[in-house]
Amino acid sequence: MRRLPSRHRKPFLDKITSLDKFRVPIGNQEIELQQIEYEAGGTPMLRLRIREHSRFTIFDIDPVTAERWGRLMQSWGAEGTKTAGDAAS
Repeated sequence: MRRLPSRHRKPFLDKITSLDKFRVPIGNQEIELQQIEYEAGGTPMLRLRIREHSRFTIFDIDPVTAERWGRLMQSWGAEGTKTAGDAAS
């Protein structure tokens, strides 16, 4: 099978949708959450991008992992908020 020269090949165009972007108050890291839909198909993924100065850490997470991670973070955050409120009293 003969391959077309690169100028004639159609590039894969994955669809990336930004869901949220914010800075962490302590540490000032920039966090961006993106939905990735691959042109080739398959399960959409949640991309977590953490930027600290010029360094990036990137996770692509499936829906099952995102749900589990999200539940844990909500529970932990709610408990931390209660603890912080009690300490302020």
